[in-house]
Amino acid sequence: MQVTSGNTFKKLIVIGDRVLIRPSKPNEKTESGLYLPPGVQEKEKVQQGYVIKTGPGYAIPMPVDDEPWKSEEEQVKYVPLQAREGDLAIFLLSGVTEIMYEGEKYFIAPQSAILMLEREEDL
Repeated sequence: MQVTSGNTFKKLIVIGDRVLIRPSKPNEKTESGLYLPPGVQEKEKVQQGYVIKTGPGYAIPMPVDDEPWKSEEEQVKYVPLQAREGDLAIFLLSGVTEIMYEGEKYFIAPQSAILMLEREEDL
């Protein structure tokens, strides 16, 4: 699935264990056929959307060594996130930040707010 178009998000850097999510279009009516106004849909506690970008992960503290012979290439190591670009994420709205970027609504969510991921993988 093509989630982004072109290089729109290339200049964005997601920090730490956070994930940038584009909300998917909510169902406009319930299973019983009741139509819900947008205000009611947006107040749901659980939302879903597609992962657009992910941060590097959880930082692992490194011991401080003042050895002059060691290179200082990478001071911080990360435990990578489970979420990947293109995944469908089911997430809790509590703890999630809503932002507007280029006229569209997105969510920045910590990985801990994500309940489940759906990934298209070839078996």
